[in-house]
Amino acid sequence: MEYCFTPASLSSRSSTAALLHPQLVRSLIGKLSSPSSSEQLKEMKTSGIVLVTGATGGVGRRVVDILRKKGIPIRVLVRNKEKAGTMFGPDVDLIVADITKEDTLAPEYFKGVRRVINAVSVIVGPKEGDTPDRAKYSQIKGDSPEKVEYIGIQNLISAIKNSVGLQDGKLLFGFRGNLSGKLVWGALDDVVMGGVSESTFQVDPTGNEYGGPSGLFKGVVSTANNGGFTSIRTKNFSVPEDLSAYDGIELRVKGDGRRYKLILRTSTDWDTVGYTASFDTVKEQWHTLMYSKFEYDGKLNPTFVEGPFQLSLSSIRAYINEPITPRFVHVSSAGVTRPDRPGLDLSKQPPAVLLNKELGFILTYKLKVKSTVPFSEPYTVDPSNPPPEKDYDVYFKTLKDGITGKEALEGSLAPV
Repeated sequence: MEYCFTPASLSSRSSTAALLHPQLVRSLIGKLSSPSSSEQLKEMKTSGIVLVTGATGGVGRRVVDILRKKGIPIRVLVRNKEKAGTMFGPDVDLIVADITKEDTLAPEYFKGVRRVINAVSVIVGPKEGDTPDRAKYSQIKGDSPEKVEYIGIQNLISAIKNSVGLQDGKLLFGFRGNLSGKLVWGALDDVVMGGVSESTFQVDPTGNEYGGPSGLFKGVVSTANNGGFTSIRTKNFSVPEDLSAYDGIELRVKGDGRRYKLILRTSTDWDTVGYTASFDTVKEQWHTLMYSKFEYDGKLNPTFVEGPFQLSLSSIRAYINEPITPRFVHVSSAGVTRPDRPGLDLSKQPPAVLLNKELGFILTYKLKVKSTVPFSEPYTVDPSNPPPEKDYDVYFKTLKDGITGKEALEGSLAPV
């Protein structure tokens, strides 16, 4: 990808820690695909795939079933190909990987994925059959909670981050907090055809509206010697920027009253398609420009004048349209804060709380990943299993870590 700016001179413009009710699964799907209008759902069908991890578990297979009934394109990530094939049939979009092994999460597996429901969990149960008093229940089958619930989820987040996008967008140029986007710019003026116009791009340390650094495109444009244009462009990217998770490009600029032109190219070839848009500026005023579609009429710029110009560029970022619905839903447990809580009566707690240590600190690692993975990048929801009779929108907002005991559940339960 390449960016080019020019004054528009001669042109125009599965967890055993809790019980999960099927209605909760439907709630998660609703949150994932909201707003719930048919128009939004239709758009989702063509704009991205929902990845379901842990798809063969108790929660995962219910998620897959609901998504299929809604007509939403899905991809499932599983460790056991044969089991998944038997469960979902031969037509399922299937990838075989293990989130505990980072090298199995190949980037090409996540191409086209825009949303993720993570239902991965350790497997708890007897390794060789249980006794009448379920003495072997407190055994982890396979990888440990630390490897799955903590390290594995971090591997997954890292693997899918570029596909699902960041809530605050991807900064391509500019400075924002501790983030900085650095692009290498160079001038491309009419001197290549005998003209005398000239331009440069520099960093103004206090040029943005908050007193921080900004880019400054400035120079002099002249029609002498049959010239009439100046421009700056980035060098070809060594690695292409994948912005497919985003809805458009946003620029924050301050102009001088002139018209400028933005050109984006997706090929390193010299003579290739350019996506072009012109924009007018007001002298000494900052503007936010957002582009999700490019159309150009090819007409000349009616306001072109020769002389000096300057355009301040505070930032370029890829953005996601509002409202931003969850891109990553992590199914956890309501009991993650209970182990080691002072004064807790363990006799009144679910087995996973009572046996947390024996189960390899399963709830401890569920809580640890919630606390350490930067869930704001990508946008993430960590639901905590409300009962089906509750209003979900209210429940998710008012849920407290101190809840305990059992809630009456309607219908058949789905052990996670």
